[in-house]
Amino acid sequence: MSKKDNKEVESSEQVEEQVLQKDESTVEEKLTESLEQEKDKFLRLFAEFENYKRRTAKERIDLFKTASEDVMLAMLPVLDDFERALTHIEEDKEAEELRKGVLLIYQKLMNTLEQKGLKPLTVTSGDDFNADVHEAITQIPAPTDDLKGKIIDVVEKGYQLGDKIIRFPKVVIGQ
Repeated sequence: MSKKDNKEVESSEQVEEQVLQKDESTVEEKLTESLEQEKDKFLRLFAEFENYKRRTAKERIDLFKTASEDVMLAMLPVLDDFERALTHIEEDKEAEELRKGVLLIYQKLMNTLEQKGLKPLTVTSGDDFNADVHEAITQIPAPTDDLKGKIIDVVEKGYQLGDKIIRFPKVVIGQ
């Protein structure tokens, strides 16, 4: 081989080595880029899963808090009937023993429901009307000017279960 041929072979070998090094570096860069993409996918998936766990835990807690809402709503007419019975029995002086029995049953029922999270909403005549908390069933002319826009009468009591109002108090407001 001549020197010229020898130099050509050496230069072609150098070129091949450079090409292989470039290929190796591009393969390495590609693998590094692919690894970064997979890490990003993993982190996003992990964050999404953590959000899912947090959301389902919150939903489960909310469900447990209001799981008895249907039962409570079904019991509210019974409470209303007890209150009506107590007001009518108080007028009858001969039914004192009956009034005591009905009152005892009513108190036991209320205590049991309160232990399960039911609370009556306290609304009195003269309170300001709040559409977020009260349900206005009618408006009547206010007996005095200071009762305009205020609650004049409470027709039906309201109740809340935990932090959620399950029945809004039905009120009459002054106009």
